[in-house]
Amino acid sequence: MDSITVRGAVLDDLELLRSFEQGVIQAERPFDVTLDADPISYYDIGAMIEDDDAHVVVAEIGGKVIASGYALIKPAKPYLVHERYSYLGFMYTVPEYRGRGVNTKILEGLKEWSYAKGLKEIRLTVYNGNGSAIRAYEKAGFKRHIIEMRLE
Repeated sequence: MDSITVRGAVLDDLELLRSFEQGVIQAERPFDVTLDADPISYYDIGAMIEDDDAHVVVAEIGGKVIASGYALIKPAKPYLVHERYSYLGFMYTVPEYRGRGVNTKILEGLKEWSYAKGLKEIRLTVYNGNGSAIRAYEKAGFKRHIIEMRLE
């Protein structure tokens, strides 16, 4: 099997990345009753590709783009020990490539970028009911930190 490579996304990837975004939304719908009816969009992917405070990456096998993710520099709350942190999102892997370590490669690339930007805190959010994602992130070194609760 070809090796997995991770590279920065470019605007030529935008159409495919928009389809990945819909895959993320479809996967998250069962966990979030507050999502509006389709069509919805989470991200301005094109703007993030061009933003110096964001890093959108894709994973490829044999030149085929099979996964995505982003890191976004965000300001921290003034009461935290860090001033800025890297927020990760847009984690998507084409279904037939799941379970092959692709997301691990995406996470490694995003962590490297974040550390190169001088950030020492990296965060992401995951739905409490998404056990497989939670296990994958814990395997990558993330720790459960906070649970957001809601009331209708």
